[in-house]
Amino acid sequence: MSEGRNRIGRRGFLGASAVLAASLPGIPATASAATPRPKADTTLRWWGNNSWEIRLPGGKVVLIDPWLTRFKTGTYSKEGADPDTRIEVDRRLIDGLVDSGELRADHILVTHGHYDHITDVPYLAEKTGATVIGTETHLSLLLALGAPEDQLAIATGGEFHTFDGYAIRVLRSLHSASGDRAKVAFAGTRPLSRRDRPRVISDLLEGGTLAYQVRSPSGFSVLNFGGSNYVESELAGLRPDVLLLPAGGDRVAEYVPRLLRTLGFPPYVVPTHWDDFDFPLDEPARDWGGLARLRDAVTAASPGSAFRVVDHREMFEP
Repeated sequence: MSEGRNRIGRRGFLGASAVLAASLPGIPATASAATPRPKADTTLRWWGNNSWEIRLPGGKVVLIDPWLTRFKTGTYSKEGADPDTRIEVDRRLIDGLVDSGELRADHILVTHGHYDHITDVPYLAEKTGATVIGTETHLSLLLALGAPEDQLAIATGGEFHTFDGYAIRVLRSLHSASGDRAKVAFAGTRPLSRRDRPRVISDLLEGGTLAYQVRSPSGFSVLNFGGSNYVESELAGLRPDVLLLPAGGDRVAEYVPRLLRTLGFPPYVVPTHWDDFDFPLDEPARDWGGLARLRDAVTAASPGSAFRVVDHREMFEP
């Protein structure tokens, strides 16, 4: 580790705990039954961290933040992650999953540029031919890491795209902040014109954060946040059927109850970004410390929402 550079722990990315405050007085913590929910025609699979596979009718597949290599960083250790940890891509692992047909993608959605979200995306894009969506910084990093340029689509938030019956809504969002000064780890941006190759995890800048809602042909929707923060005004009118909610959020006022109220108390809340990724995907997920607090916060704020925990590579069918 270079002298003078501090290690970054998971609390530097997601915060130490979820805010446990219940909903505001006078506002019921239940969703309205007036509007019927669309048909559940979507299957989800969790590949650890914030890596999600969304299988849609017609065989279409959307991946969010796919990171399968999970090289060791020490992020959850007492010392935190060493910013000089070398970036690695386990091509043999990815080849096996893609070549066998177990994993494929039509779209890959990047929430932000940190190592545990973006490292495997260039090679997965090359292997699958998927279209990748991200900010200018994300695309700059992806190009520098070898992603096919013609498969990259820039987004700033606010886009609403339709593809073969399913839709992807891109939302402006925020990354988690930590410490007394509420700082974002590995913050910064880089232009598309910059092509120097990232070598260590601190080279992978946050680069702006996006959230995504994926909607099936029936209207069934899944909303994902890559960090435990959000822009509340971006979410007005959204009523996702499944909310993929990161653990953490201790620096966000009323993180859980405010979000669930804004989204109309989703029927399903599935935790994401709660496992210690220093351990491989072929082992059961290990809680870094935020799962129980997140569960308690969701139960207090929205007792009508089903809190469903899935394990590594496990399917979830709402």
